[in-house]
Amino acid sequence: MKKLDPLDLKGIKTYSLKDRPSKVSHRDFARVWQAGGSLREFVEGLPRILAGTALREVAGAWVRAHRQGCQALLGMGAHPLKVGLSPILIDLLRRGLITGVALNGAGIVHDAEIAMVGRTSEDVDQVLGCGQFGMAQETGEFLNAAISWGAAQNLGLGEAVGRRLLESDFPFRHLSLLAAAAELEVPLTVHVAVGTDIIHLHPSVDPGALGAATHRDFRLFAALVSRLAGGLYINLGSAVILPEVFLKAVTLARNLGHKVEPLTTVNLDFVQHYRPLTNVVRRPTAGVGQGYALTGHHELLLPLLAALVVEELEGAHAH
Repeated sequence: MKKLDPLDLKGIKTYSLKDRPSKVSHRDFARVWQAGGSLREFVEGLPRILAGTALREVAGAWVRAHRQGCQALLGMGAHPLKVGLSPILIDLLRRGLITGVALNGAGIVHDAEIAMVGRTSEDVDQVLGCGQFGMAQETGEFLNAAISWGAAQNLGLGEAVGRRLLESDFPFRHLSLLAAAAELEVPLTVHVAVGTDIIHLHPSVDPGALGAATHRDFRLFAALVSRLAGGLYINLGSAVILPEVFLKAVTLARNLGHKVEPLTTVNLDFVQHYRPLTNVVRRPTAGVGQGYALTGHHELLLPLLAALVVEELEGAHAH
């Protein structure tokens, strides 16, 4: 076989860099921070590239939804509560910037424990081996009693727990997202997978009440989704349960004649998972909206996004 010679580069065709379309321009670069600046100046100084653009667009969609009287729904795992975001979430409820909340079952556990004692999130590695994980008596008894009471009253799980927290004398009740939703009459639904939450381990659990209350909440959430046209849906830190629930709610609403479009969705998480990207960002918005995926820690990303929205709305009034 004849020895292969390297390609000769003499015949290469080139073009002028000045004429080539480029995706990145100096006009979109970040601005150097000046001490003492405002939040608005900080945001203006972010690069208008990739997430810097997406963050602004999500904030803009949220502001438009609010100004137009459209829904802004939040689907959320429990982790945002565990990293201290309750005050910001409650403030967003009070401002009317979140018009409905959907939680997984762990959300009521951590929210209730925060209300009870101002602390939550046990060290699973330390207590699993001795069989003590999830065995806090007050957590199981309070939540299971609230769910049983709510089911008997034909209430959804979220409203039942929220009302019981609101009526309680727990010292940190003011930090409870469920109590705030009950007080403000903002729909808050809870979507339970049986066996995933510590309260399912306790003898006080009533499986019938649990199923009835969470299924009522699914139908309530689907009603909220049916009115989501022109609005915004945020998935915050739920990798499986709420993306699946959201997709089923969208198809139920559309089956009943609600188009649920146009629609903006966003997934906020520190790791981008398959289900949120598929069931929240891509599938529901295909041809009828825009989906975004912003990657970052909940304790940084949500406060930043909330601040942008509040600044835009309050800043507009100030000027």
